[in-house]
Amino acid sequence: MTEQKASKGTYYITTPIYYPSSKLHIGHTYCTVMADAMARFKRLSGYDVRFQTGTDEHGLKIMQKAREKGVTPQEYVDEVVAGIKDLWNTMEISYDDFVRTTQPRHVKRVQAIFNKMNEKGDIYKGKYEGWYCTPCESYWTESQLVNGCCPDCGRPVEWASEDAYFFRLSKYQDRVLKLLEDPDFLKPKERRNEMIEFVKQGLDDLCISRSSFDWGIQVPIDPNSVIYVWLDALTNYITTLGYPDDPEEFNKYWPADVHLVGKEIVRFHSVIWPAMLMSLDLPMPKHVMGHGWLLIDGGKMSKSKGNVVDPVFLIHRYGVDALKYFLLREYTFGQDGVYTNEVMLKRMNYDLANDLGNLLSRTVAMIEKYCGGIVPPAGTFDDIDEDLKKTALSVAPALEDHMNDFQFNLALEDIWVLVRRANKYIDEKMPWAMAKDPEKKEELDTCLHNLAEALRIISILLIPFMHTTSERMQEQLGLTGEKIRWDDAFSFEKMDGEKVTKGDPLFPRLDIDKELKELNEIQKKQMAEAKKKADKEAADVKLKPEIEFEDFDKIDLRVGTIMKAEKVEGADKLLKFRVRIGNEERQILSGVAEYFKPEELVGKKVIVVANLKPRKIRGEESQGMLIFADTGKKFELVTSSADDGSKVR
Repeated sequence: MTEQKASKGTYYITTPIYYPSSKLHIGHTYCTVMADAMARFKRLSGYDVRFQTGTDEHGLKIMQKAREKGVTPQEYVDEVVAGIKDLWNTMEISYDDFVRTTQPRHVKRVQAIFNKMNEKGDIYKGKYEGWYCTPCESYWTESQLVNGCCPDCGRPVEWASEDAYFFRLSKYQDRVLKLLEDPDFLKPKERRNEMIEFVKQGLDDLCISRSSFDWGIQVPIDPNSVIYVWLDALTNYITTLGYPDDPEEFNKYWPADVHLVGKEIVRFHSVIWPAMLMSLDLPMPKHVMGHGWLLIDGGKMSKSKGNVVDPVFLIHRYGVDALKYFLLREYTFGQDGVYTNEVMLKRMNYDLANDLGNLLSRTVAMIEKYCGGIVPPAGTFDDIDEDLKKTALSVAPALEDHMNDFQFNLALEDIWVLVRRANKYIDEKMPWAMAKDPEKKEELDTCLHNLAEALRIISILLIPFMHTTSERMQEQLGLTGEKIRWDDAFSFEKMDGEKVTKGDPLFPRLDIDKELKELNEIQKKQMAEAKKKADKEAADVKLKPEIEFEDFDKIDLRVGTIMKAEKVEGADKLLKFRVRIGNEERQILSGVAEYFKPEELVGKKVIVVANLKPRKIRGEESQGMLIFADTGKKFELVTSSADDGSKVR
């Protein structure tokens, strides 16, 4: 067991709240495992830790997926969230609070926060028009699109126009820029430099409500609008602390020490979230840490691409501690990392089975064989003994520095410096040879004592990363029931008289070639199935809210012929059409330039929404709308062979 000394203070760390559109993959696991390791480390070293994770459950995408499954949005998210909680339980994630944005505690406080920002004069009502990505719940300008698609996820966007409330983000541009210039606020520096350049280009006011769907927190001053995702999602970090109505925990833990997020949402956490806090006159979080992505086959793991790795499958096959070790040891914080089964298996075999597992097994076996299973006292140290002791006592201070900088891979390397040194120590001392000479009994006892001490220290240092492995080590070393403290890792003279007990190997040795072949075949099938499912979901009809027949009867659909088509100057996505409908011609704009060449559309029969109110797009008037079929990958023209002007019923 472990024991904490008096608290060094509070430490509040958060993960993003994950979007429960489907079950999570190993990329999400990577972020949460890092946060868990840091929370365990801080608890062990004496802090009062609050570790929060959760789910972001509102938005159009959730509503659409629920409708496709024939359930309510709440029923849909309840099922997915239960799976996420099961995953975190399987991963032995030690969170203190799991927030759901559908929880009453969050809902009422988000509405109170909206009112506070409104009273400050930082919210106003307007009309939003722009390109909208439903999966990312994000609006984009024409210039931000990449090949006409969302710059974050690469999927098609839709033109959206609706009444909305806006947050005066532009008001806080200078203050946010000054905050970002603090090198300690946003890390790594690559993320900070990106955000500084983003803010310098100018901040537009932020749309914070939607009126085209109702799955969300109602705007307190408007029953026909719901609060848009980022005001709803980002505020979870303070609503769970009781802000604004129950300040006890808020006053204790805020500001957060670390918001740990993926690099794709750094912008929201380092620009938008601080501006919201400024509006509320609240302190800034101390640090925002943006980690990189896990890549596979040259691209980011993505549920929409189907190229995801299932962490539950890996845990059942290799154990949770082995997976945690690989994720934390292999990748450098802030940088993208390439996932391969071969690298994972080699880490498990060489580091865990050969280095650590073999060290414990050999040591316990020799203490049982040469000392009756009792850890002997140490005698006089020679230079080799002193070098092992020096190495052992150097690890905890180095590990603390690396952990505080989120360099998990280097912290684990610190531990493995000692693991490798202890294995080398056995080869140098050759205790099996000393056991043959009765005059070297004291030297043998010192050797085995020192190995037990090194393993005791290793077992403490491993607690933040692999606590179950640590417990199994301590059981074999006879430390069961002992009060293990972090400070004990700074001392080399703790063991004397413990009864060791040889147990099962910590990690089984793997036949890498055989295992790699089997694993690749299984995951290939899993990914093929995931890709098939993702493609089907992308092609599924995304139903909008039901309308009455009288509403549909207001729409006047007519057959027309495209007489002329050309690109709109300065707009990569827009095409401008002259369409003949009976005896008249109209100008209609459509955002389909990446799917069609203008000349190939001339002469085509089309379906036109003829009574749509004209609107200006990029300075050009559009007098109606053409009907296209969106397959999820491309647009196809909906045509008719009827005469121009014919009604479509």
